[in-house]
Amino acid sequence: MNAFRFRRAAVAVTAAAVLPLALTACGGEDSSTDAAAGESASSAPAGNDSGTAEDAAPMDGPFGPACASVPAEGAGSFDGMAQDPVATAASNNPALSTLVTAVKKAGLVDTLNTAENITVFAPTNDAFAKIPQADLDKVLADKEMLTDILTYHVVGEKLTPEQLEDGTYETLQKSTLTTAGSGEAYTVNDSSKVVCGNVPTANATVYIVDTVLMPQS
Repeated sequence: MNAFRFRRAAVAVTAAAVLPLALTACGGEDSSTDAAAGESASSAPAGNDSGTAEDAAPMDGPFGPACASVPAEGAGSFDGMAQDPVATAASNNPALSTLVTAVKKAGLVDTLNTAENITVFAPTNDAFAKIPQADLDKVLADKEMLTDILTYHVVGEKLTPEQLEDGTYETLQKSTLTTAGSGEAYTVNDSSKVVCGNVPTANATVYIVDTVLMPQS
């Protein structure tokens, strides 16, 4: 009977030793505890083996659900966009193609590319798609109106996520916009949501938004 109990204890000890090792092999390099391994696996950003939730904080780099669609490499990646002025960087992001077309029609490419230390709230293609096609065509055909709308999306300083928590900023269009939020959830003018924020370019910080901003009349 004592020998049987000894064998059962040995099996239990062996299983207890093997289980954490198996979990470690599947879950990553951290073998301190099962809970630590689970926390690391759930908090690390996709495609980043060494990152943590703290490393990916909004203050340190881009954040938001739409950031996942940004290419990992090339001119359209975050590293690639950081090397180019803002209008050029936007042209390498397929989700901003309507904005780029509008900027070209308004003749603002050089203006945006040569400006220093600006913030651009960049509407996605889906944001422009919310505008009825007839109205959008009318805006695109009216250079003065188009310029008015596009310059309303530009602030003459680089804004950090902390500054978006509760702010009012003058735009290049000369009227103001308001921002609010915290963490990774921000809105502009209480309606347009930031879907990928704190994106660096050579001369600007970009916050990609889901709704086109309209200047106050």
